Amino acid sequence: MTRYIKKALADIRSNRFLNLITMVTIALSILAVSLFFLFFENLGRVLDGGDRTGRAMVYLAPEFSETMRPEVESAVQDMAGVVRVAFVSKDQALARLKNEMAGSTQFLDTLKESPLPHALEIQIQTRDGFEQMAAAVEQIESLEMVESVEYGEKWLARFLHLFHLFRMTGYALGGLFLLIAFFITASTVRLVFYTRQSEVEIMRLVGATDRFIKMPFYITGLIQGGVGGILGLLILYVAYLLVGSGVSGIMGDLFDVNVRFLSFTAMGGMLGASTFLGWFGCYLSLRQLLK
Repeated sequence: MTRYIKKALADIRSNRFLNLITMVTIALSILAVSLFFLFFENLGRVLDGGDRTGRAMVYLAPEFSETMRPEVESAVQDMAGVVRVAFVSKDQALARLKNEMAGSTQFLDTLKESPLPHALEIQIQTRDGFEQMAAAVEQIESLEMVESVEYGEKWLARFLHLFHLFRMTGYALGGLFLLIAFFITASTVRLVFYTRQSEVEIMRLVGATDRFIKMPFYITGLIQGGVGGILGLLILYVAYLLVGSGVSGIMGDLFDVNVRFLSFTAMGGMLGASTFLGWFGCYLSLRQLLK
């Protein structure tokens, strides 16, 4: 095996340019795929929700009176997923609106009676995702004294749709990058093989086995894939160190989540995929060339 490794390293040194192009291509492919994994892994943590809650406003029917408040609050509080209920009277709602729009308009100061409905401000557990909030809201809307519930469902549905669409696009682009790296690896093996074709023919004439001929190529492919994968992950890690703190600050303010680098399992998967990519390109090329 040591002899095969030495032969593979000698082949890499003698064809530096071709092997460098292959390694860089694999590195860029792994970088692109790893970047998608990093993005989806962190965004998935945001969507999973952890112990966070979502906020919703429950607007009560015009016939609601404050004497019904304990019954309605109790009915909402007992529903699965609801962790907090706070009553907001129509006068409190008008006061909030005046405070938020202070200086923008004087119209609200002319109102003698609040035209706004009574409401309940609730928090709903989102540990199992935003679908849990949608299910809880559907239950709340079925109550008799509830007129409507607002929780940004259209925005959330659009966001989730775009997330799934972007994820499918990421998978497709990641597969495309890997396919490009595969073809370049296979083409490099062909070019190196053609430069050594006379040597291979002589080895066959003197009785060399296919295993003896192929092993240096296979080891070269493994080295190309491994080095390319390591380079791709290193580039991604440097980029993560440069911009990760800023992104973590933004996401921390919005979602109470810090951006994390890829897990060891994910990095191992990336290195395994890149190494296999280098070997498989060699395998298919030699299978066609050494028939």
